[in-house]
Amino acid sequence: MKSIRLFPIIALLTVVATGCNQQNQAGRLAGTDAELTNEKEIVVRTQALELSTIARTIDYTATIEAFEEVHLAPASPGRVDNIFVEPGDRVSEGQKLFAMDQTQLHQAEIQLGNLKTDLQRLSSLLETGDIPQQQYDQLKTQVEVTESNVKFLRENTVIYAPFSGVVTGKYFENGEMYSGAPNTVAGKAAIVTLMQVNPVKAVVNISEQYMPLVKEGMDATIISDVFPDDKFKGTVSLVYPTIDPMTRSFEVEITVPNSNFKLKPGMFIRVSMFLGEEEAFVVPSNVVLQQEGTNNRYIFVDRNGIAKRYQVKIGKRYDEMLEIISDDLAVGDMLVVDGQTKLTDNDKINVVN
Repeated sequence: MKSIRLFPIIALLTVVATGCNQQNQAGRLAGTDAELTNEKEIVVRTQALELSTIARTIDYTATIEAFEEVHLAPASPGRVDNIFVEPGDRVSEGQKLFAMDQTQLHQAEIQLGNLKTDLQRLSSLLETGDIPQQQYDQLKTQVEVTESNVKFLRENTVIYAPFSGVVTGKYFENGEMYSGAPNTVAGKAAIVTLMQVNPVKAVVNISEQYMPLVKEGMDATIISDVFPDDKFKGTVSLVYPTIDPMTRSFEVEITVPNSNFKLKPGMFIRVSMFLGEEEAFVVPSNVVLQQEGTNNRYIFVDRNGIAKRYQVKIGKRYDEMLEIISDDLAVGDMLVVDGQTKLTDNDKINVVN
C-alpha cells in the first residue's frame, strides 16, 4: 500500500522536473536568438551626402615633340661635298647646312650660258628675217628648260635651313656617296635632321566626354619630372575633329614656348587643363571601398536601417577626399562613414550618430 501511495508523488515530481528543463532550454534558445539578432545590427556612423563646388581639371601624360622636324636630303643621289654643321648646333633660318658635288650644276650653268648667247644671235637674225620664227622658238624653249634644270640643281646642291632650330642628326661625312636609301629612325632618307625646339609641342589623347569643353586657345600646364619645381605654360593650338573608335579619345595639340630650351623632344610630361567649375559629390577617401581582385569601387548608404551597397566611379582626388560619381546617389543620402568595412549588402545597421 505504501508503494501505491508514493507512485503518484514520484510521477508528479518527474513531470515538474521535465517542465522546468523544457522552460530552461526554451529560455536559452530565446537568449541565443536575441544575441544573433543583436549581432546582425552592425553599429555605424553616417553623414549626409552634399554637393561641393570643385575645379574641373583633366590630367594626362604625353611626350614632348619638336614643333617641326625635317629630314634634309637632295632630290637625287650624289657625292656629299661638305657638311657645315654637327649634331647639337643651333642654326638660323637660311643658314647653309651642306653642299653636294657641283659638277652637274656647273655643266648646266655653262650650257645655259651658251644657249642664251645663241638665242641672242637668233634674235638678231629673226629681226632681219634671215631665220624662220619656228627655229627661234625651238631654241627659246631649250633655254627655258635648261634654266629650270639649273634652278633645280642649285636648290638640291646647296641645302639651307628652312627654319631656325637644332641639328639633331648627321648621317654622312664629307666625300661619302648619298644613295637615297632610308637611313633615319623615321624611315626617311636624310643627310642631316633639323628640329624646331622653340616652341615645342605635345600631342595629348583626351577622353571623348571632354570634346565639347576643349577649345583652341585654352591654357594648359606642363610639368616634367626632370624639372619638378617648374611649371610650363602651353596653349591648345589644334583640336583634331575626329574620335578614335578604338580608344574613344581625340587628339589635342598643345604648343609650349621653350625659350630656355629646357624641354627636349622625347621628354615625358604631365599635362593639366582647367575646364571650369562644377558641383560634385566629394567624400573622405576611406569611405570608398574596393572589391578584392577587381577595380570596382563601392560605398554604403543607410536605407531605413538597411545598408545598401552602390557601385561608384572615382573622379578627382583632393588630398584625403575623393570625388565619386553614381546615378544612384542624391543629395541628403545618409552615407556610412564609419563601420563600412564590416558591412555587406542588406545588413541591418544601428546608426549611432
